[in-house]
Amino acid sequence: MIQKGHLKCFLRYSILLLFFFEVSSLMAQQDPQFTQYMYNGMYYNPAFAGKEAGFRFSALHRTQWLNYTTSSGQGGAPVTQLLTAQGRLEGKNIGYGLTIVNDQIGATGNLEVNLQGAYHKKLNRSTLSFGAYAGINSSSIDYGELIVVNPEPNLPSSGKENQINFNIGAGLLFDARNYYIGLSSRHINEPNFDFGDGTYANQLKNHSYLLVGYRFKPVGQLAIEPSFLLKSVSFNNFSYDVSVIATHQNKISGGIGFRGEESVSLILGYSLLKDNSLKLGYSFDVVFSSLEAKSPTSHELMLRYTFTDMSREMQRVIQRTPRFRF
Repeated sequence: MIQKGHLKCFLRYSILLLFFFEVSSLMAQQDPQFTQYMYNGMYYNPAFAGKEAGFRFSALHRTQWLNYTTSSGQGGAPVTQLLTAQGRLEGKNIGYGLTIVNDQIGATGNLEVNLQGAYHKKLNRSTLSFGAYAGINSSSIDYGELIVVNPEPNLPSSGKENQINFNIGAGLLFDARNYYIGLSSRHINEPNFDFGDGTYANQLKNHSYLLVGYRFKPVGQLAIEPSFLLKSVSFNNFSYDVSVIATHQNKISGGIGFRGEESVSLILGYSLLKDNSLKLGYSFDVVFSSLEAKSPTSHELMLRYTFTDMSREMQRVIQRTPRFRF
């Protein structure tokens, strides 16, 4: 059953945080977006790194606006891969992680590699986590794929350019079992990519994220988790994702999602092994906004694996003799 005290506390903090962000409907994301964001919290917030026991790995491939073509007949829809790995130091409250993101949009490509660290502090039955990451962001552009309406003299007509910059971020996470609230900031240093010419400066703006979720079991082995992700670029432009996922016996899951003013989604998941350590996820987005510049569907495939601690604990066996018992 849902505990009213936890629900009231969850709603109170959520409303306060939403008020703080002053939500608007403008969108200007530079970071890739994921429909299955609820399973990839470490990408948005490094405080998730090593929060759970065991080693965890995930791989995700997203094809956004499938079969989209430009007016010239060329492709250019976003295609993204996300790899994550995380673990926890044995006997410590310190987690670590690695995230790799490859994002291709038309003539531009971005590769991001980050090392993450987090500290998890127990507060009764809750956990307060602090996390940070440091890494590199590589941005590239293929001038030969650009379609320029008003070409400038200094703009190359062919060839490729690549530039690498340093990238840092940080986050906080409060997990009270029944609910969680995370606040994070990516690209704090706002790296700039001008490819050697300040005329074409392209700054990677600071991105902030608010992630909230609630967990409850209405009956038996059925677990339901609604969640909400608010995304901000430099605290000026905002967008959001909201979803509800139902899971039965930690084996099969299904749910729906909504991305503000853009799409609705069907989210499915299934565990492939007896111990539920290998999980397959799939999401299907139906786009309903700005179809003149997009294709109507997006697809996302994800694979997650949890490698539990293989150390065996020696169990004491009670042996009885006429004189001793131990």
